[in-house]
Amino acid sequence: MADIVRTDVVIIGAGPIGLFAVFELGLLDMKCHLIDILDRPGGQCTELYPEKPIYDIPALPSVSAQGLVDRLMEQIAPFDPKFTFNRMATGLERLGDGSFRVTTDENEVFEAKVVVIAAGGGSFQPKRPPIPGIEAFEGKSVFYSVRRMEEFRGHDLVIVGGGDSALDWTLNLQPIARRVTLVHRRPEFRASPDSVNKMFALHERNELDFRVGQVTRLSGTSGMLDSATVKGPQGDAEIPCTRMLPFFGLTMKLGPIAEWGVELHENLIPVDTEKFATSVPGIFAVGDINWYPGKLKLILSGFHEVALMAQAAKHVVSPGERIVFQYTTSSTSLQKKLGVA
Repeated sequence: MADIVRTDVVIIGAGPIGLFAVFELGLLDMKCHLIDILDRPGGQCTELYPEKPIYDIPALPSVSAQGLVDRLMEQIAPFDPKFTFNRMATGLERLGDGSFRVTTDENEVFEAKVVVIAAGGGSFQPKRPPIPGIEAFEGKSVFYSVRRMEEFRGHDLVIVGGGDSALDWTLNLQPIARRVTLVHRRPEFRASPDSVNKMFALHERNELDFRVGQVTRLSGTSGMLDSATVKGPQGDAEIPCTRMLPFFGLTMKLGPIAEWGVELHENLIPVDTEKFATSVPGIFAVGDINWYPGKLKLILSGFHEVALMAQAAKHVVSPGERIVFQYTTSSTSLQKKLGVA
């Protein structure tokens, strides 16, 4: 068995609701470890619409999705949460002492007395590009995320896409890959203008290749790529390729959580509105992934759910301990935890 990471609470999902859960749990002296399939905190806020303004966060008339996540990260910093990114929580089992063991798709092992599911609509799953036979190369030379940069060192790498993920990894992997070719169906991008400008500057210096077009065919044997065919305005081009990263967007699926034994209601997790507990004692669900009569899928609602969940979780983590309700405005002990006393 891999080394076991022990904590008070494992949080599945590092979107805004999962992040705020760290704050509410931290006020009650519970340590948190968050697991997310994405490569950064923020969930769909940062992955799908980072620059989109949000208008219904109390006291913030307008804040970008990324700005909200940045503020939440600042707010929870005093509690020193731990993160495991680029991982899917795949397994959950109950141990003899009542605690839980959570495992990931990379066989990491976490043990905690409480599990909080804050996975939004579920886990993000990459969309497979419409390239014939791509399945044979997946996991061997075609990857949908970067978990270890060293796996791409010295390779002829083709990156496909026009969003932030495609541009970020083009810039990050260019120094270590043998050659990077970025392929996008048009010369305009959805990514950060700064990243686009840096990519074009490298292209002008012949330090990477950029091609307008679409990958239509892959060549190779035993799952290992040799080349990719790109169909562009001037016809087909054969590009040397031993690794490929396609970024064609993401879709939401409940994923392995559906096999964890919690009761489901139309692919959501029913909870009570006192504790936001699931049908399995010790497992809570907050945010868009839960369901109860009158449920509103709002970030604001998720924040409220987290506050009540944390009170119930404390009784699981520290049974028998008396909980004294306190306000951050007047409690010296809470202010010390936040580093403002």
